[in-house]
Amino acid sequence: MRSNNPVLNRLDETGRVEARVLGTRDVEAMTVDDVVVRTVGLLLVTVVAAAVSWAVVPEAAWLPAALAGSALASIVLVLVISLRGITNPVPIVAYAVLQGLLLGVASRAFELIYPGIVAQAVAGTFGVFLGMAALYRARVIRATPRLARLVIGTLLGIAVLSVVNLVSYLVSGRPGLATYSASGEVGWLAYAFSVVAIIAGAFSFILDFDLVERSVRDGRPRRYAWLSAFGLITGLVFLYWQLLRLLSYLRR
Repeated sequence: MRSNNPVLNRLDETGRVEARVLGTRDVEAMTVDDVVVRTVGLLLVTVVAAAVSWAVVPEAAWLPAALAGSALASIVLVLVISLRGITNPVPIVAYAVLQGLLLGVASRAFELIYPGIVAQAVAGTFGVFLGMAALYRARVIRATPRLARLVIGTLLGIAVLSVVNLVSYLVSGRPGLATYSASGEVGWLAYAFSVVAIIAGAFSFILDFDLVERSVRDGRPRRYAWLSAFGLITGLVFLYWQLLRLLSYLRR
């Protein structure tokens, strides 16, 4: 079965090509520990960058720009890294730093208006991640081709709609499917969009876990652990954004 993860969807193809090129050459294979170490490292980079921006950036003045910039930067970097199958840690770490800086700005703004919301979003993010990991390990949910098509199609739809919504917001000032401010009225479409995004983000972890497992089993080179870690950290950041936004909707 081909790669199921929209972020890592070139890993299978590039891995097979590389295997044919390398032949029997001795190449150190990636392990689950390699992926865990790199994922934790990227997470720490993101958290440190967020803490710096939280402490330095004043009040909530940059919130709309932070959210808009995060969306655009995420889309560009994710597309470049995933479509080109980049395993160089430099752009991957740069993504973690950029996301951390923007997360810190937005999180502090939300926290000023809704005390405790950041802790709730963080707890929810890791709760969903660990829950999906447990379900995958117990084989309650499997990464079937049908699930892969459904999740990938949903995430691609969310990405396209997010870009359209963001452009519309920048031009007209009307939020539409997602609200980029920390306060104000929220329509039912915004609620529905957030819930769908959270569900899709949760199920994307199943595809991540499956691809990592198969990559280790197939003995792919160790450098691919960076790409696997990038997929996981992208999912965590995406889920945090969606939970933070939905929690703010519920508390308005």
